[in-house]
Amino acid sequence: MIEVVKSYQDGKKIFRLKNEKISVDVSNFGGTILSIIVKDKEGKQQDVVLGYDHLEDYAHYDGYLGALVGRVANRIAKGTFTLNDKTYQLAINNGPNCLHGGVKGFSYRIFDDEIKNDQLILHYFSPDGEEHFPGNLDLYATYTLDEDALVINYHATSDQDTLINITNHSYFNLNGCPSSIDNHTLQVQAQYFACSDEDGLVTGALRDVDHTPFDFREEKSIGSQIHRDDEQLTIGHGYDHPFIFDTETNQVKLYSPLTGIELTVSTTLPQAQLYSANYLDGRLGKNGKPMNARDALAIETQYMPDSIHKERNSKTILRKGEVYDETTSYRFKVRS
Repeated sequence: MIEVVKSYQDGKKIFRLKNEKISVDVSNFGGTILSIIVKDKEGKQQDVVLGYDHLEDYAHYDGYLGALVGRVANRIAKGTFTLNDKTYQLAINNGPNCLHGGVKGFSYRIFDDEIKNDQLILHYFSPDGEEHFPGNLDLYATYTLDEDALVINYHATSDQDTLINITNHSYFNLNGCPSSIDNHTLQVQAQYFACSDEDGLVTGALRDVDHTPFDFREEKSIGSQIHRDDEQLTIGHGYDHPFIFDTETNQVKLYSPLTGIELTVSTTLPQAQLYSANYLDGRLGKNGKPMNARDALAIETQYMPDSIHKERNSKTILRKGEVYDETTSYRFKVRS
């Protein structure tokens, strides 16, 4: 079942996707996931993503809580890139770099919406030159419930060669409220992670996770690793790094022993930026509760950040006539 639970005069809406196992509120403002409610081991309902009480707060605060991020997620070095021998200068909105699509990326846009075949289809037309990116880009984000999972498909085309790298930026806390994620356990199918500099930009260097606090190939508590002495943890103030997947499905598992809730993230994308909410600043979230640093884990499935500079044959280049088509699912269960 999908229904509109609230409409605003400026065109913003809140939709609820619901079945017997999961309830998800999504806004057409930024494609933002406002809540994901599932049952814990005692049968109580828990909202497992951080957010705000009022939709307008998502427009006023940074942090991208729950947002669809684009046209290009993560950072682009010095906000500039060259494509087909033409150089484009983007906004500098994060240190010396461009972050998450610029000053007014997709996270701050109102999408067209359609409910069809038990799917919420959000559409955004990004005109040529918006945030200084080339090409008229047509993006569709389709939200579907599959039993105990939320599935998001991203589908885009452009009339010119352009860049694209879409992600969802939900902040997960399976305890059901803002609280330290030290008690969560994490498993990531990744032999390598990408190093970052002091500005959060990937350096281009990949590092083997062996004998590092980035080794989650076997399930470990986040608290046992995030406080270890490691240069990359110091630079990032915690985890804020891409993990390059070894497998094509079920790449990330997050679990809270407090509630018994387990999240499995499965994606067609090659990696995820794991971000331990290092810059949450105590701002008030749902029910007036403060959200502090390391109160959540974002699992941002995506292509390599700054791929246009760091990789040959970058998959973030969307050629005219080609289709960007990626899917990520978030499946919840109570661990027995």
